[in-house]
Amino acid sequence: MKITRVETIPVSTPLVKPFLMPGTKITHIHSVVVKIYTDEGIVGVADGGDTSTWYRGETQDSIQGIITDTIAPLFLIGQDPFAIEKIVGQMDRFVRENNQAKAAVDFALHDLKGKALGVPVYELLGGRTTEYSRQGWVASAGGTEQTVQAAVDAVANGFELVKLKAGDDIDEVVRNVAAVREAVGDDVRLTMDVNGFWNYDQAYKALRKLEPYHLECVEQPLPYWDIEGLARLRGKIGTPVYADESAQELHHLKEIIDRRAADGLFIKMQKAGGLLKAQRWLTLARLADLPVMSGCMIGSGLEASPSAHLMVADQWASQFTHENLGPLIINSQWENDEQRITEDIATQVPIFKDGKLYPNEGPGFGIDLNEQFINAHLTPGKRATAAALEPVAVVA
Repeated sequence: MKITRVETIPVSTPLVKPFLMPGTKITHIHSVVVKIYTDEGIVGVADGGDTSTWYRGETQDSIQGIITDTIAPLFLIGQDPFAIEKIVGQMDRFVRENNQAKAAVDFALHDLKGKALGVPVYELLGGRTTEYSRQGWVASAGGTEQTVQAAVDAVANGFELVKLKAGDDIDEVVRNVAAVREAVGDDVRLTMDVNGFWNYDQAYKALRKLEPYHLECVEQPLPYWDIEGLARLRGKIGTPVYADESAQELHHLKEIIDRRAADGLFIKMQKAGGLLKAQRWLTLARLADLPVMSGCMIGSGLEASPSAHLMVADQWASQFTHENLGPLIINSQWENDEQRITEDIATQVPIFKDGKLYPNEGPGFGIDLNEQFINAHLTPGKRATAAALEPVAVVA
């Protein structure tokens, strides 16, 4: 079997309700769908999820460009799609950074291989350890009243953990956390995500004030580059520190571990660079005895699937609670077992029920593309691109 064509499609999916982060209002998910075709008619597909200039520095244009102009012609076209280790190694050697683009290629290759072998992707990752992954809810930023209501509703809908977003107004952050803790009680697990937007002084003062509310952890309280600062902060506060933006490549994890800079780690499949590299990432976490939570880039049922499959396969990761919620956030709902999601890149969105996520059982990710939805939501002003064995016209 050989790869004959690689296609990238820019898609902008509207959110039913905007998702708020400090300084950011997300109204659409701007993602790239990747299709990898073979000479045997099997097609692997992937959705890279929302792009973000501040998180990984990638955009739809950069993802499409690096895949179509470099990765596809150099490492994919004419190659054996089963040789995922070889392809990932070539991408890492000859393409610096661009992990979200690399991840989309890795996802599509795993989907293709699963389809060819007639097995779900989790079987390619070691087999199933558990039936589902437990999920925490990520509350949109906003005023105290809205934040409290979101937390109360999340708990009522079976989510065992609630994550709050933190802004620059420390007093407002403290008020929000205090109000949420009072509303949900002492038994509900609360975490807070700063997304690296605080400096050391802000983080130290805020987290000392927040200690009475027993946060399970604070995620990335300092900028991604300040691993030394994370270690210094961790030694002065009682709240456990988890690294996300700082925990990117394997050498970053090693530095975090060596410096004792975190009590736990956040992984995203796109940040790690795909499923193959995520497995290596999780091995380091296991060796360091650090708990892991898996987040998402916010995306379709297809974007949610790589993490859904890995989190039920990997024994270390399967023990912990994750935050892989893209389809629910996009559609502003708590589950999709009864309230099915149809407006999605995927025709078969994995099932979210009672705060749990179940991966699909079909071959690959168990997903067919919703071509009608994709065609209706092509990103305005952009176009699909392709690379193939034979010269092809750019897709209009």
